[in-house]
Amino acid sequence: MILGLKDKDAISRQIVEKTYEIAGKKITFESGRLALFAQGSAVIRDENGNFLLTTAGIGQPKSGDFFPLTVEYQEKYYASGKIGGNRFQKREGRPSEAAILNSRLIDRPIRPMFPKNTRTEVQIISTIMSSSGASDFGFFGITGASLSLMLAGVNDFEGPIAGVRIAADEAGNFIFDPTFEELEKSHLDLTVAGTAETITMVESQGHEVDNDLMIRAFEFAHKIIVELCHAQSDFVAEYQKIYELPKVELSLAEEDTELIEMTKNLVSREILDAFYGLGKTEFYDKYNETVANFANIIAAKKFENLNGNETISLEEMLEKIDQNAIADALKDAIKTDMRARVLEQKIRLDGRAPNEVRPVRASVGLLPHTHGSGLFERGVTQVLSVTTLGGPSDIQIVDDMYEEDLKRYVHHYNFPPFSVGEVRPLRGVGRREVGHGRLAEKALEPVLPSESEFPYMIRVVSETTTCNGSSSMASVCGSTMSLMDAGVPIKAMVAGVAMGMIFDEETGKFVILSDIQAQEDFLGDMDFKVARTEKGITALQMDCKISGLTMEVIRSVFDQSVEAISYIMGEMKKSLDAPRPELSPYAPFLLAIFVPEDKMREVIGKGGETIQGIEKNFGVEVDLQDDGHCTITAKTQETGQKALDFIKNILKDIEVGDEYEGKIIKILDTVGAIVELGKGKEGMIHISKFGVKERVANVNDVAKVGEIVKVRVYKVEKDKNRIGLEKIVPEGEKTEKIENSKQTTETV
Repeated sequence: MILGLKDKDAISRQIVEKTYEIAGKKITFESGRLALFAQGSAVIRDENGNFLLTTAGIGQPKSGDFFPLTVEYQEKYYASGKIGGNRFQKREGRPSEAAILNSRLIDRPIRPMFPKNTRTEVQIISTIMSSSGASDFGFFGITGASLSLMLAGVNDFEGPIAGVRIAADEAGNFIFDPTFEELEKSHLDLTVAGTAETITMVESQGHEVDNDLMIRAFEFAHKIIVELCHAQSDFVAEYQKIYELPKVELSLAEEDTELIEMTKNLVSREILDAFYGLGKTEFYDKYNETVANFANIIAAKKFENLNGNETISLEEMLEKIDQNAIADALKDAIKTDMRARVLEQKIRLDGRAPNEVRPVRASVGLLPHTHGSGLFERGVTQVLSVTTLGGPSDIQIVDDMYEEDLKRYVHHYNFPPFSVGEVRPLRGVGRREVGHGRLAEKALEPVLPSESEFPYMIRVVSETTTCNGSSSMASVCGSTMSLMDAGVPIKAMVAGVAMGMIFDEETGKFVILSDIQAQEDFLGDMDFKVARTEKGITALQMDCKISGLTMEVIRSVFDQSVEAISYIMGEMKKSLDAPRPELSPYAPFLLAIFVPEDKMREVIGKGGETIQGIEKNFGVEVDLQDDGHCTITAKTQETGQKALDFIKNILKDIEVGDEYEGKIIKILDTVGAIVELGKGKEGMIHISKFGVKERVANVNDVAKVGEIVKVRVYKVEKDKNRIGLEKIVPEGEKTEKIENSKQTTETV
């Protein structure tokens, strides 16, 4: 926002812009051109024509016990020169999956940079307004959000932070801001956010990347983050040479220090010990019960201390007590005690050692009529993953602001309220479910067979039936079991685990926790999800509640996760250790054949009648691509084979001397009979070729529509698409045939 800007001065205003060379690429920051009323507005563009506008809006304080931050990433079809929409609606509709994931990508590192008790509404809107189409510029929304907040003068924002995307070429060299083509060839896709000192957020997919390479990629990424953070500070300084920054004071929830102190005084060793060794439900029941008891005790004490001039009942006093403040104070007390035990005694809330994973069990084939199913249980957490196979017509079309793409593997993650013992309305899929689904999808993609090896469309749905932490990683394990149960020839088993951490910011001492449960996520400092095969990493996702992670912490997470996943995978193998050799009998049957270009017209037929006839007559789906690849999807092998044989017959050139059995479909009275050869082709038996010694005046005398006849090809005129046939009549049947035909004609 340019303070004091008036209409008469608006056109002559000065635009602030500066270009920085970051990792060999020229990145320009700009402000003062667009969104003049937004408290903070920043444009980031590059030399390829990408143009991302990010604004920071600061609203009014809102009631509630949470930080009202909203982040939206918008794709505009015009950015890539695309109309978009459908036949009836050309305006951009609901956000695409890519837009939702980018919104989450910006939100996750930005949110921890504000004080936890912020109550002022903050809105970040990041809009891609011009795109080269060669790369995804969305990750720059993290940097744009940080810069716009700094330009808005938000003093409580602990930025700058920046986000980078990294790929690796075949030689192991790292690439900043890779193109889609470079990502396609890369075995690593890593997005990292952080400050100049630490790493705060990670999102990655790897093709079985080893720990050392991943660490080097983190180090490379952080060097660029440092450059981008310094560039932001420099740009804000340049901006301030021309314009004054707004001064935004966020509204922070006031702490009732007296209430907090009274709560702390009620927390005894006995009360703290009661929270250890409990299950999730018992823990939160005990927590809520303790909060209610404390509220009653505090209300009673306050009521006793009332002077005679105040007229208020004990019940009214209890209603005035802020139970959220008591809950926060109790949480802090439990957290402090839990952290101390982990750091000093290496004992966790449920009694496990830091590197200990909860008991694991995996089973397959629970749902007999599905194509594949796998139930994965880790402690109380359980996820049921179900695989469904489809043909080419089921492949998902991805239609966003970039070129239309096809997606042959999808993973959908569901998190119903009963999984955590809650009651709430069932609405549409939320951002969290989209994000968790995509994470598990990324974890399995690197081990899926190629389309040429396995031409099926694959859909996996993971139903979270019970959750006590890390259901997303349970869905990775469940997906692996389900895919193997379905007979999908995955190249390796994949398992996942959520790693936590207790960190002492004063001493720098930390302890990594394997397989965190819900209470540890609630009280801990980090949630670092790792999915891998026995060979290497396939997916990562990390969020932290502290200022960020050092490389020492990240190395420790990787090393300890190997041990955890090795145990988990060993338990999974007890149920099924390799893909089944055969598909489920309920899965569709796929057959493939190549159709040469010069034969496509014959397979398709006039107006598509041949290919449609194949689908109708055999109950199959035929997918014929422009490159000649043809796939038949059938419910049974028998019907699929019949359809395949039919197409093979069409592809086979008819030659003189070939014999067929066909049906007469049309009579040309004085010319001949048209015979369907059962291969999408027709030939004609001339009136003189019915094997009758006497001259035939009318074809109806020797043939009828619907009659099945044996014929031999005696002439092929390819240039005229004509096939001449002669009826095959055994010598002894000639007279009888003539008599029968005459009788039929006379009867009619």
